[in-house]
Amino acid sequence: MASTGGSAQTAQQLNADGVRALDAGDAARAAELFRRAIGADGHAPALWLNLAKACRLLRDAEGERAALEGALAIDARHFMALLRRAELEQRLGELAQATVTWAAVLQVAPPPEQRAPALARLLADAEAFLAEQSAALGAAIDAGLAAARAAAGDAELRRVDAAIDAAVGRRRIYANECAGLHFPFLPADEFFPRRHFPWLPTLEAATDAIRAELVDLLTNGAAGFVPYVSMPAGAPPTKWAPLDNSLSWGAYYLWKYGEPVDAALERCPATAAALAAVPQAALPGRAPTAFFSILRPRTHIPPHTGVTNVRTIVHLPLIVPPGCGFRVGGETREWKVGEAFAFDDTIEHEAWNDSDELRAVLILDVWNPHITEAERELLQTFFRVADSSGHAPERREDYAS
Repeated sequence: MASTGGSAQTAQQLNADGVRALDAGDAARAAELFRRAIGADGHAPALWLNLAKACRLLRDAEGERAALEGALAIDARHFMALLRRAELEQRLGELAQATVTWAAVLQVAPPPEQRAPALARLLADAEAFLAEQSAALGAAIDAGLAAARAAAGDAELRRVDAAIDAAVGRRRIYANECAGLHFPFLPADEFFPRRHFPWLPTLEAATDAIRAELVDLLTNGAAGFVPYVSMPAGAPPTKWAPLDNSLSWGAYYLWKYGEPVDAALERCPATAAALAAVPQAALPGRAPTAFFSILRPRTHIPPHTGVTNVRTIVHLPLIVPPGCGFRVGGETREWKVGEAFAFDDTIEHEAWNDSDELRAVLILDVWNPHITEAERELLQTFFRVADSSGHAPERREDYAS
């Protein structure tokens, strides 16, 4: 029931008297006046917050808790009420509940640019507290799981580790983001286990020969290197603008959109032979694509996702100076010359070369290992029919790796 004008006016007067009592250092008198104000009109969260402050000064923790709960009963997302409850819980050593409440505070907090300096410092302390609690929880869980992990022997633990890390706030789980065809019900694996690709050692064994051909291309200034990013004229600025039409991220294509680049393959016979031994993806007018990816010094490829999860991207590192890195989802790896890996490019990924030297990788695409042979054949037919009908779901340019 709404309060009458008289009771609201009485509450305002009692609240003003309570504030004066606080200013005079009489917290007990202030608490009494705030309680009377709430009795006259308990629908204003500010009255409950004032009572909580008076109780805090009186070291009446349970009175403060009750007052804060009164404010939150009116507005469960009230920023200051949540903040004061988080402070109270942390002060009382109720760390598990304080963790939950501080997380709620940060969810409803004003954006950083709108925070006064005092509030910014307080929320920075809150973030540090949450990080400490997350680390403590993680350490306790790691210790508790040590025996079970040892008993698991050589079992694959990546998925278990990722689940636990996400549960304790040490990482985020990334989902597929497909700009084109999204094949459902596939595992969204960031880096695929090597067991899915028994031919990887054969590809890796050709590293020296492949690298020698690339070095020859670079040394002799061979034609064929093009900017990897080439946006249409007049396109609005995006995160790709710094790389647009720039050889900072360059490509030398050996296969492109399912077609061989004959001149490049003839120039690089060892690389051509290595690719011929790989079961590359085959999608009409779209895949396979294979190319030397050149990342110039001090270049960053921004976070992005690919077009379809029916394929897997493979990297064979060829030239890797210190200071280069690659992140897919929640896992970051360093390239190591001659050690290939496979990943799902529809999971957010980024790369960087923070060195003063060039970084080079052979990139190629193969089928997602979880797609069956029958499914592959149906997908190939789907794209042929879609193209012939003039209603293809994606352009071939979308399939750049």
